[in-house]
Order: sequence, then structure tokens, then C-alpha cells
Amino acid sequence: MILPPILRWLMWPLSLVYGIAVRLRLWLYARGTFETKRLRTPVISVGNLTVGGTGKTPMVIWLAERFLAAGKRVAILSRGYKGSGETSDEIEMIRYRLHDRVLFGVGVNRYEQGSRLEQQGVDVFLLDDGYQHLPLARDVNLLLLDAAQPLGREMLLPAGRLREPVSAMSRASLLVFTRSETSAGASAAIGKMQGYPVFAAATRLLGFRRLGGGVPVLTRAEIGAGPFMVFCGIGNPRAFFLDLQNWQIPVAGTKAFPDHHRYTAGEVEALAQAAGAAGARAFVTTEKDAQNLGEARFGEMPVFVAVIDLEISPEAVFWEAIQAQIVAQAPSRMVD
Repeated sequence: MILPPILRWLMWPLSLVYGIAVRLRLWLYARGTFETKRLRTPVISVGNLTVGGTGKTPMVIWLAERFLAAGKRVAILSRGYKGSGETSDEIEMIRYRLHDRVLFGVGVNRYEQGSRLEQQGVDVFLLDDGYQHLPLARDVNLLLLDAAQPLGREMLLPAGRLREPVSAMSRASLLVFTRSETSAGASAAIGKMQGYPVFAAATRLLGFRRLGGGVPVLTRAEIGAGPFMVFCGIGNPRAFFLDLQNWQIPVAGTKAFPDHHRYTAGEVEALAQAAGAAGARAFVTTEKDAQNLGEARFGEMPVFVAVIDLEISPEAVFWEAIQAQIVAQAPSRMVD
């Protein structure tokens, strides 16, 4: 969420304090005061510098599917942010897409979770939202940046969106600019950065799944002509609304909720009333929101879940760069 200028100005002193604390933490890890532990198995971290969505979960799914296709046993390590027990909406979304083909380690101590899973046999760990999780060493540090939201003069929390100073980009092994399709010339500009490990990723619509209707993915034509009432509770709702516009999905109205929002019966009823008033024929939401709807009932109006994927360019070079980084870090994993 972008704060009004007056609030940003008022919170600027707090951002200064936050920045000092962040830099002190980084310094303590760099000098070894705070310990960073390394697993025996390769770890690929996927993260970002800002609050809000940059495509971390789709990237984790993309990587998992490629490693699984290569015959590797994959485990995903996650904090389980705003979840309950050993799960969260993002974990359930990944589980729905990958089923029982991957293992999960959920908890604050991801080294402990990884050590436990190593006993079951794991070829690669994917550390979800791990850029700031310095207690666990990683072989590949993927940093995702939203091409549609340049950092520019962005401020640190709480006045701005930055979790860390922009200088923290130096820790990244590879940079991936997501939503490159929304920024004119982004892919071309990235392509000119020869010698730098920078890649472009675009959001691709695979189709729609009907909520409560099982796994089959429906085409754009199969969900009807619309128009659709669109709602979501994700880190960057505006991005989802723009995606639907780019995919030429007719929208009757939109409603954004806080990230990781769990819907109540009253909110669902209000959405149904708003949809009827706007002349919508159905709802559209995200895969993440589908995990937070519980047993919600929308009456006769169907709910379609947009199923997305990432297109990474150049894909072959990106995949080779990840594997090369794993090989390069192999000596660091040689522990007794």
C-alpha cells in the first residue's frame, strides 16, 4: 500500500530507525556474530526487497516443476506467514499445484526443518520468501523485482515499501524482473545488460479453474463472456486487476482486501450483492484467495480462479545459471 505524502513524511523518522536496525543486523551476520548455518543439500532462495507481491510463489512453483521434471526430489521451506499450524494460504496453493510430489518444511527455524527433511532424502530445497532469512545459507539467491514498480526513491518501512536498502541487491546471485510485460521496453533493456545475471519474467494466464469444481483448467471461452466481479486479498491487487485487463477479461467491478485475507460469510454476501448490482455474471479471483474462502457460498454465481504461470526469458540461460551456481557452491557444502 502506498501511503499519502503527509503520512510518509510523518513516518520518515521511523524509517530511519528501521534502517539502522536492518543495517546493524546485516553487519552482525557479515562479521559472524549471528550464525548462518548451511544444509548439506543445495538451497535456492526466492525473495524480494519490498512488501507486497512480486511473484515469489509462482517462481517457487516454476522451479519445483523444473527440478521435478529433471527427476529431483524437491522440498520447500517456508515460514508459513499468517498461517495456522504447519500451513498457510501460499503453502496450500503450492500444494494444490504440485500435490504430493514435494515435501514441505514449515516453521520459523528453516534450518531445523531442512535438517529433518534431509533424513528423508532431498536433492534441492526451495526457500520461499527467503531473501531476508539470513540464518540459513543458500547456494542461489534469487531476487525478484517488480518491473511495474521501480524502486527509484522508494523508502524503507514503514514510510515506504522497502524491507532493506536497495544496496542489499548486491547479495543476489540472479535478478529477475517480474511483470516485465507491463513495462514497455523492460525485456529489451534487460537484454542489453550483457554480463549481468538479469532475467525477465512475464505473467502468463494458463486458464481458469472453477471453485469447488475440481482440477480441470478451463479456457477463456469456457468461462463465458462475463462481465466478471473481481476480488482478491494479495500483496499487489492492482497487478492482478491489470493482468485481467491485459488478458481482455471484461470486468464489472473490483474489490481488494488485505494480503492473506480470510473471508467471512458477511463479506461473501456483500460481494454477491455488489456483483449483482454491477451486472456481473460470475466472479474471478486468485489461486491464493481460493485457499482463504473456506466453505464460502456465493449462491448461483460461479467463482473462477485464475491459474497463472511465469514465462522467463531467456529460459534456457536462466536454468543453466541456476545449475551453474549450485555447482559453484558445492565446496561450501562439504561438511563433516
